[in-house]
Amino acid sequence: MNERDNETLSLKEKAVSFLKLVASGEVREAYQKFIGPDFRHHNAYFKGDAHSLMIAMEENATQNPDKTFEIKRSIEDGEFVWVHSHVKQNQNDPGAALVHIFRFHNGLIVEAWDIGMAIPVNSPNENGIF
Repeated sequence: MNERDNETLSLKEKAVSFLKLVASGEVREAYQKFIGPDFRHHNAYFKGDAHSLMIAMEENATQNPDKTFEIKRSIEDGEFVWVHSHVKQNQNDPGAALVHIFRFHNGLIVEAWDIGMAIPVNSPNENGIF
């Protein structure tokens, strides 16, 4: 994707592209293309700046080279995008259901939240997690 292609993408397409790049280990490319200069996040496990989260994402990609990432649904509303996904760190991992919430400004991600729930191996819910 070149810079002009990035300009024609919807915010939802940008959010999905960002997450796919991160999941595939292309974290710095994802940041370069989609993260704004004043980015902040609300993940409780890392400092709230872009660099700290980027390093954590790179470490996760190195530790989990067989990670899979599947988008289940995404919603765009104004400057916000929600992405519901299934992430597995490896083939044997039942994974987690994740919701990423992004706030955009001038076409770039400037704020992010993430919420996750581990998928239980034996759930009583006959509808499944997705």
